[in-house]
Amino acid sequence: MVSMKDISIACGVSVATVSKALNDHKDIGEETKKRIRQIAKEMGYVPNSASKALKTRRTYNIGVLFTDEAHSGLTHDYFSYVLDNFKRTVEEQGYDMTFINCCKTRANRMSYLEHARYRGFDGVVIACVDFYDPEVLELVRSDIPVVTIDHLFNNRMAIISDNVKGMKDLLTFVYNKGHRRIAYIHGADSAVTQSRLASFYRTAQELGLDIPDEYIKEAAYRDTNATFVKTMELLDLPNPPTCILYPDDFASYGGINAINDRGLDIPQDISVAGYDGIRIGRHLEPQLTTLRQNTKQIGAQAAEYLIRLIENPKTTVAQTVVIEGEVYEGKTVGTMETAFRESNSLR
Repeated sequence: MVSMKDISIACGVSVATVSKALNDHKDIGEETKKRIRQIAKEMGYVPNSASKALKTRRTYNIGVLFTDEAHSGLTHDYFSYVLDNFKRTVEEQGYDMTFINCCKTRANRMSYLEHARYRGFDGVVIACVDFYDPEVLELVRSDIPVVTIDHLFNNRMAIISDNVKGMKDLLTFVYNKGHRRIAYIHGADSAVTQSRLASFYRTAQELGLDIPDEYIKEAAYRDTNATFVKTMELLDLPNPPTCILYPDDFASYGGINAINDRGLDIPQDISVAGYDGIRIGRHLEPQLTTLRQNTKQIGAQAAEYLIRLIENPKTTVAQTVVIEGEVYEGKTVGTMETAFRESNSLR
C-alpha cells in the first residue's frame, strides 16, 4: 500500500507538504498541490479511512435504518426512490451510506444504536420502521444526528410528505369528477395513516359527503391480497361505492384484480385511485390515478438536513420539513355524468 512517505520521496517534498496538498490546505501553492496529487494518483495512493476519521473525527459514513412490515426491502417502490435520491445527495457531499442490520433473529446481534456506534456513523436516516420500537427510540434519543422520514419526534429533524394536503387534493379531485359514494381502504395504523384518514374525514365533511362506516376498510400497505378481499366486501354492499381510494399504488392492484374478477370495467363501471405515484402505475393501462409524492425532494432534503446536523450541529435547528405532492390524473377515475352507468352494474 502506498503511503504519504512514499509520495514525499517521489515528489522530493516533506510528508507534511504531501498531507497539506492532499487535504487542500491553503498554505501551499496550487501548482505544488496539482503535482503532488497527480503523482499520488499515478502511484495508486488511496487515503486510509480510519486515519482520516482520527484526524477529522468523522467517518463520512451515514447509517440507514429501513425496514417495512412486508419485508420488501429495496423493492419497496416508494421508499426505493426516496433512498436513491438520498444516496445521490450524500454521495455528492462526499459521504457513503451503510444499512443498519435489522435482522433481529441473528445471534449476537447489536441493537440499532450499538450498530451505529460500532460503525461510527456520523448520522442516521430512519425510514419505514416501527417508530415505537424501543430500539428505534433509543437511537433517536442518542447523541447521534438523526433525520426521520414520514414520522415526527419532539426536537428531532423530520422530512414529511404532506399527507394531509395530499389526501385533501385527491379526495377533492374525485369529488369534482362527480363522485359522491367514495370508499377508502386505508393502511395499517401509523402516523401516515392517521394523517391521511383524518384528512379524508375532514375533507369529506367540508365537501358535504356522507361516508358510511362500511365504506372505510383497513389493509396493510402493499398487501394486494388484503385489498382484493376488502374490495370484494365493498362491491357486495347493497349500495356500493362508485370510487375506491387505496392505501398505496401497489396495493391498489389487488383491488383492481377484484374488480376485474367481477367483470367490471375501470373507469366505466367503477373508479379507483392509489397513493404514492410509483412509475409502474403510469405505464399500465388504464394509467392509475394517484397522489404522486415528491420522492426526489424527500430524499434530497433528508440528506441535506442530516449533513447540516453533522457538520453544523450548533447552528442547525431541528425542524419539520413538509414536502407537497400532486394529483396525477391518470385514467382510472371517470366522470360520473359521462362515464358511469348508474344502473345496477355494481350489484
